[in-house]
Amino acid sequence: MAQLSCVDLTLGYEGKSIISGINFEINAGDYLCILGENGSGKSTLMKTLLGLHSPMAGTIKTSDGLDIREIGYLPQQTVIQRDFPASVKEIVISGCQGRCGLRPFYNKAEKALAANNMKRLGIENLAKRCYRELSGGQQQRVLLARALCATGKMLLLDEPVSGLDPKVTADMYSLIKNLNKDGITVIMISHDIRAAVEYASHILHIGDYVFFGTKEEYINSNGFKSLKGAV
Repeated sequence: MAQLSCVDLTLGYEGKSIISGINFEINAGDYLCILGENGSGKSTLMKTLLGLHSPMAGTIKTSDGLDIREIGYLPQQTVIQRDFPASVKEIVISGCQGRCGLRPFYNKAEKALAANNMKRLGIENLAKRCYRELSGGQQQRVLLARALCATGKMLLLDEPVSGLDPKVTADMYSLIKNLNKDGITVIMISHDIRAAVEYASHILHIGDYVFFGTKEEYINSNGFKSLKGAV
C-alpha cells in the first residue's frame, strides 16, 4: 500500500478553487518533485499534505505507520526567519517538539537525535553558533537537520535551494539525495526542471495541465516536451 495517496483533490481558499483533479501516490523511499508555474498551488498542496489546510474536495490517506504530524517540513525562509536569534543546537532540537507531548523538556534520546542529525548534515561544529550569523547554505542545513528530528520517514521540502549559489545548491541536492538513499521519502517543490529530472523518481506537475508519473514518463510526456527550452 502507498505510504501517501491523494485522490481527486481540489485545493483553494475561501471557497475559491485553485486547482482540482490532483491524483497521485508515493511509496516509501520515493523521491517526488512537484513542478508548476507560480500560483499553480504547489505550496498550498504541501500545506494541505501537512494538515495545515483542508482540501475543498478529495481525500488524503497515509499508511506504513506514517503520521502526518510526524512529517518533517522545510518551508521557504522569510527575511525574519533568517535573522532568528537562537543557537543552531536550539533550532535543530526544536524539531523534536512533536515528540514531547505535554513534557516541557527534551529527554536524553531527543538530545542524542538532534546531535546525530547535526553530525549527519556536517554542522555539529556549528552547534553553539547563532543561527542568524550563518551563511544561507548553513542555515538550510540547520533547518534540514531540524526537519529530520521530526521524522524518520518523510520530508517535505519547499524550494530548499532558493537563493543559494550554484555550489551550495549542488551540495544541498547531494544531501537530499543521500537522505533519500537512506530510505527517507522526499517530496520537494522545485522550479528547477533540470534537477527534477536528474534526482526525482516521480514527477507531479500542476498548473495548466496536471501530470503524475515516473521521471521517465514525464520526460516522454507532451507537457515536458513543451518545456524543452527550459532544460
